[in-house]
Amino acid sequence: MAPGRRVERVAALIRREISELLISGIRDERVHQGMVSITSVEVSGDLQHCKVFVSVLSDAEARTEVMEGLQAASGFLRGELGRRLQMRRAPEVVFQLDRGLEKGTSVLHLLGELEREREVKGSIPSGSDEADDPASHD
Repeated sequence: MAPGRRVERVAALIRREISELLISGIRDERVHQGMVSITSVEVSGDLQHCKVFVSVLSDAEARTEVMEGLQAASGFLRGELGRRLQMRRAPEVVFQLDRGLEKGTSVLHLLGELEREREVKGSIPSGSDEADDPASHD
């Protein structure tokens, strides 16, 4: 198996195991204050380090608590990964907040506001795609 393919496979296995451990293995109450989703996992080529990107749907204060809880559980998770994946040396696990979903939600909110503003004004600005499209005037 090619080294790059091996790293991808290990990353996928780690993602699966940590997802399962988030649901049933971590007892730290801080971790369960928001909805936590693993967005991606990056594993170093030597399999010694692992970055787990997570999205946390909650307010800023709870998000901070969740991240602290996850970081506190990283030693436990490393041990569990070593045991479950039968690795001689499990990677060091570091959690990083992925703000991608948050940014996407923010953009969708702004687009919704623009749409409402447009409806209130009732006109389509000249130069926009819709103003040039005769089908949009039905």
